[in-house]
Amino acid sequence: MISSDIAFTPSVKAIQQQKGSRAAYRRIEEGGGWQTEVTADLAAFLAEQRTAYLATVNADGQPYIQHRGGPAGFIRTLDAHTLGFADYRGNRQFITLGNLADNPKAHLFVMDYVHRRRVKIWGTLEAVEGDEAFVKSLMPQGYKATPERALLFHVAAWDSNCPQHIPMMIPADDVAAALAERDAKIAALTAKLENMR
Repeated sequence: MISSDIAFTPSVKAIQQQKGSRAAYRRIEEGGGWQTEVTADLAAFLAEQRTAYLATVNADGQPYIQHRGGPAGFIRTLDAHTLGFADYRGNRQFITLGNLADNPKAHLFVMDYVHRRRVKIWGTLEAVEGDEAFVKSLMPQGYKATPERALLFHVAAWDSNCPQHIPMMIPADDVAAALAERDAKIAALTAKLENMR
């Protein structure tokens, strides 16, 4: 199996053929398909991210997507095939955990709005309960959240997309820091001008 077959099923390939994009994706397949290991570039990208979307499906095939977030680097690279992050206390619906009881397949969609980049990661998800030391090791330092378990994402394949249609958005705390720096420079220059008069 070619790694990109995780998404390019026979039905998808048939539609690609019908719509005229199959030849381009066939060339990717001839090159081996998508990446199957966490590369240094992917690890560096993940270390900068503050937000991701985690998808699972239930026994009936109904998808569920949940936002996951935290300080930059909350998704940790544990080895060439495993990502990990702490699962914080939330709304107590436990849909993701329930879905995992039926089907371990999962997808991480990681969006970098600042640099207009996105990475799609396919694999399986595992919940690790009762290992407090391990969960603590995945907690971002100083982050005010209550971790309940660890989630391990076992990477099967990943791909990055073009930036087309991704809006550029900058986190509010980054904007506030930039404005504070600007205001401090303006105040320093104003004081300097006053002293020159």
